[in-house]
Amino acid sequence: MLEFLTMGTWSPYIAGAGIGILSCFAFLLSNRPIGCSTAFVKARGLIGRTFNPDRVMRTEYYREIVPKIDWPFMIIPGIIIGAFLSVMLSGQFHILWVPTLWGQAFGYSPVLRIIVALIWGILLGLGSRWAGGCTSGHGINGSIQLSLASMITAACFFIGGIGVAMLLFRVIGA
Repeated sequence: MLEFLTMGTWSPYIAGAGIGILSCFAFLLSNRPIGCSTAFVKARGLIGRTFNPDRVMRTEYYREIVPKIDWPFMIIPGIIIGAFLSVMLSGQFHILWVPTLWGQAFGYSPVLRIIVALIWGILLGLGSRWAGGCTSGHGINGSIQLSLASMITAACFFIGGIGVAMLLFRVIGA
């Protein structure tokens, strides 16, 4: 019965239904949506508090988003642990510094790959805070709440992602 846990890929319909159920439980049990971007901000605040606690607590942003370890913060280690367990159970674990698609388009330099990932990761974090949430916050939880703004935002995520992927892998990486 649990052999699906060892599959290399899951049906997107089953995974989507699972995420929907998880989101409903999050609202039901805590009256909060699931999402990742706030957890990263809290982590930054926790790190900042170890070096300069007064400055962090004087920051207006951290008065609203208090840097603390709570269940939304634990989503980040949960994602890492869950991904590790998934790849181990499916027997597909291997270390890969540069994904094949990236390597074919831009070369197999791990330094270039890490620099690009770092730059775009920072921009993604800034954008998610500017938009008031990440893709899971808007695309999943906002849609569940029938938020028109979140649905438009999620559509823009897809349009932007498809556009950038086409530009990178068809024009620049060709």
